[in-house]
Amino acid sequence: MISIKKLIERNGEELFRVTLDSYLAALGAIGQSGVEACPPLGSAMRDNLLRLQAALSTEATRDQLEKTGQKVETEIAQWGSGAAEYFRQSAGEIKELMVILARAAEITGERDERYSRQFQEFTGRLEAVADLHDLALIRDSLMESARDLRTCAQAMAEESQKSIARLRQDLSVYQAKLDDAERLAGQDALTGLDNRRRVEAAIQQRIAHGQAFTVLLLDLNGFKKINDTYGHLAADELLKQFSAELKAGFRATDVVGRWGGDEFLIVMDAGHEAAKAQIQRISRWVLGDYTIPAECGRKKVTVSAAIGAAEWQGGDSMEMLLGRADRAMYADKQSRDRRG
Repeated sequence: MISIKKLIERNGEELFRVTLDSYLAALGAIGQSGVEACPPLGSAMRDNLLRLQAALSTEATRDQLEKTGQKVETEIAQWGSGAAEYFRQSAGEIKELMVILARAAEITGERDERYSRQFQEFTGRLEAVADLHDLALIRDSLMESARDLRTCAQAMAEESQKSIARLRQDLSVYQAKLDDAERLAGQDALTGLDNRRRVEAAIQQRIAHGQAFTVLLLDLNGFKKINDTYGHLAADELLKQFSAELKAGFRATDVVGRWGGDEFLIVMDAGHEAAKAQIQRISRWVLGDYTIPAECGRKKVTVSAAIGAAEWQGGDSMEMLLGRADRAMYADKQSRDRRG
């Protein structure tokens, strides 16, 4: 009987290819499941996993597999926490809106019931007037009913205004919470930068308006080593510091986002030449030394990055534009590897 070990040795390449194909298929299935489970957040995860899938299809080295595994873990974790928060907020918003509507219905119902009784009393009083024969009594009864009716109408108007004002106030608070939820939905939880969803929306908006812009795709070099050496907390701290510096290095009108893991995407309302000048400024002022927590105190680490730029050209889809930026970034990484 042929042992499993001998079988693997004899058919190692074939088994590796079968395993890799299964892994690639699993990435696609995970991404699609994420879209179906939570559409607002699943598209970003699916696109990230498809990019990792495409990269593995062309180069499946051990280092590439390890790096891909880490990124897949990060993507799924981010999607999981984001989806949980999204559904929690959605449930809370629906519950709060239902409470507001129920309160408005309750107030209106109580008011209508109260004044309905008063109008019934007025009707009864007027019917009683029909049986009177003394004109003085009829006049006094009508005058009293008119005064009561006027007072009742004024009270109804005042209560209606108060109810409407209260409802408007409740809805205003609810709208503010919705605005905050929308802001948080477009924000990366760790770094505070725009997340992939918001960056993609910014790109699509500029494409729809035919607006000239350039995207910069930035990938930190050696981040996995920092993560493995100093731990997740130190690596997260580095991402926070770097993100703050990166955000400060751009204009308020530029969109600076975390693309996923240790990748960042910037949308600049400028041409390619201006983007190249901005890359030089990033290299001088954003990249460089950072201090992170370590077991022995604070540790200085040097951050470098591969950067690719692509200017939008009429007719480009978002996928075409990002593909050019990704290839430019990869070329920059290879160039740095040859020099280093």
